[in-house]
Amino acid sequence: MSRDGGPERGSGTVLAVGLLAVVSTLLLAGLLVAAVAVAGQRARTAADLAALAAAGQVLHGGDEAATCAVARQVAERNGGGLTGCSVVGPGEPEPGPLGAVEVVVTRPVAGTAWEVTARARAGGVLPP
Repeated sequence: MSRDGGPERGSGTVLAVGLLAVVSTLLLAGLLVAAVAVAGQRARTAADLAALAAAGQVLHGGDEAATCAVARQVAERNGGGLTGCSVVGPGEPEPGPLGAVEVVVTRPVAGTAWEVTARARAGGVLPP
C-alpha cells in the first residue's frame, strides 16, 4: 500500500455511507413495527371496552341500534372506529341467558396509511 492510499482511497467513506443506510433502514423498520404493535394494542383495548359497554346495554334491555350506538361512542372515545356491530340473541349460536355483542374496531397506525383491526365479543354468559 502506498502513502496516498492508492486504489483504496475513499473506500472507507463508501463503507460508512452504506453502513449508515443499512442502520437507518433497520431503525425505520423497527419504528414501523413498534407503531403497528402499539396501534394493535390500542385497537384491541377499544374493541374490548366497546364490547363490554354494548353488553351492558343489552343487559339493561337495549335494542341493537342503541347497543351499537353505545359501542360506537366508546370505540371513538378510545381512538378507534366501529366497523361492525352485531347482537346475538340468547341461544344463538351458543345457549345463554343474555345476548352477546360482537364488535369490530379499526384504528389508524400513526404516521402511515395503514389501519389495524380488532374484534371483541362480550356477553352471552353460559349457565352453570
